[in-house]
Amino acid sequence: MTLKTTLIDVDALAALPSDEVLIVDCRVDLADRMQGERTYLAGHIPGAVFADLERDLSDMSRVPEGLGRHPLPSTSAFNAVLGRWGWKPDLQVVSYDTGPGALAAARLWWLLRLAGVHNVAVLDGGIAAWQAAGLPLETDVRPRTSTEVTLARDAGQVIVDHAALHAAPAPLLIDARAGARYRGEVEPLDRAAGHVPGARNRPYVDNLQADGRFKPPAQLRQEFAAVLGDAAPGQVVHMCGSGVTACYNLLAMEHAGLHGSRLYAPSWSGWVSDPSRPVAKGEE
Repeated sequence: MTLKTTLIDVDALAALPSDEVLIVDCRVDLADRMQGERTYLAGHIPGAVFADLERDLSDMSRVPEGLGRHPLPSTSAFNAVLGRWGWKPDLQVVSYDTGPGALAAARLWWLLRLAGVHNVAVLDGGIAAWQAAGLPLETDVRPRTSTEVTLARDAGQVIVDHAALHAAPAPLLIDARAGARYRGEVEPLDRAAGHVPGARNRPYVDNLQADGRFKPPAQLRQEFAAVLGDAAPGQVVHMCGSGVTACYNLLAMEHAGLHGSRLYAPSWSGWVSDPSRPVAKGEE
């Protein structure tokens, strides 16, 4: 089996033997905390387990610490989640969410890469592509044999310290939120509207084609080149509202062969948790 490390299409996933893959349903609705699990129970890709954004992929107890709306889970907590799912190093992991404009599948992809796991991919087009291909869903929740997981996080792959964003040499910050939120015209979720001074805008949905699948690598390279300018991929730090959708920009860069960018996990919600931090509006 050829390991998939960024994206996998529905045909390749459908062809994988069930004992060689861990499929994770990451569907989420930020307006309805339980909607993701309800849709999972109503029908999911056969064999998939469910990942709750707030319970499994975040540590909501740390929100008051100024680490954003979806602080990273601790290493031990994430290991426990993987163990509950029966993760083993030789398994190909495939995460998926709804499809176009989705949220959390790339978050799981990034968390696993943060722990040194590279045989993990996001289903291109999500469950919408799976259903469009006429492939089946199931409602049964298959039991999995738990495992002992002891992964260690590579702390150098994430910027947690807010001050590090403007430490010399300053990274190139790319904001994955929609243009209206970046410019400060609207802000439906966080304390203040606008963006971190100096950040550039690349809405994560710009990585997708009309059918919800990612654009080809060559096209992504060309588009990111216009955003990066002279900056090398390793100088890039991604952000969004809470460190979730920014993972799609990071995933897109990796898929395009632009390796080494990182994530500012607290993102905008963490930045504005301190009213003394500067806020920019408009295009600059």
